[in-house]
Amino acid sequence: QQPLSPCVSGERLCSTEEATAGSGTYTRHGFIFSSLAGCLERKSEDNELPVVSVVRDSESQLLPNVGAVVTCKVCSINSRFAKVHILYVGSTPLKSTFRGTIRREDIRATEKDKVEVYKSFRPSDIVLAKVISLGDAQSNYLLSTAENELGVVVARSEAGVQMVPISWCEMQCPRTHTKEFRKVARVQPQFLQT
Repeated sequence: QQPLSPCVSGERLCSTEEATAGSGTYTRHGFIFSSLAGCLERKSEDNELPVVSVVRDSESQLLPNVGAVVTCKVCSINSRFAKVHILYVGSTPLKSTFRGTIRREDIRATEKDKVEVYKSFRPSDIVLAKVISLGDAQSNYLLSTAENELGVVVARSEAGVQMVPISWCEMQCPRTHTKEFRKVARVQPQFLQT
């Protein structure tokens, strides 16, 4: 195993006589090229040609893509939308924070005209959402919680206790038994952050 060397997309790596093309590469005119920016990896199996592949640099910033499920924290709300900070893409923590917006009409799939933002989210709620478009000049991602699996997953009550979901639109404080409105996510196990 040789140390990884960085390479850029389209870079000529070696000839097809020296190695076999692995993931992240393509062959053309007898040469192997990198199909993405990352680190060059050479793995040799017994007496066979080494396999050359390019792996994405894990240090490179993962970006939320359209359709990705993200975990975010609500920063502020008003009557039209909730502002959030995106913390995870899938189960991968982000190195830097991205801002997102969940508009009133993207909170749920039904009765959109009756949705009230303050009955769906509160600041510091942890929310599962889906990226629906890649932001504007303020680099805000537009997010949606209009699926049953999406919405608030962790919320604290006024008493500072983590609340328990009791329906798709309410959570309850186990200490004070006060109920608060939320757009509750029916969380699938694979999205649970420990």
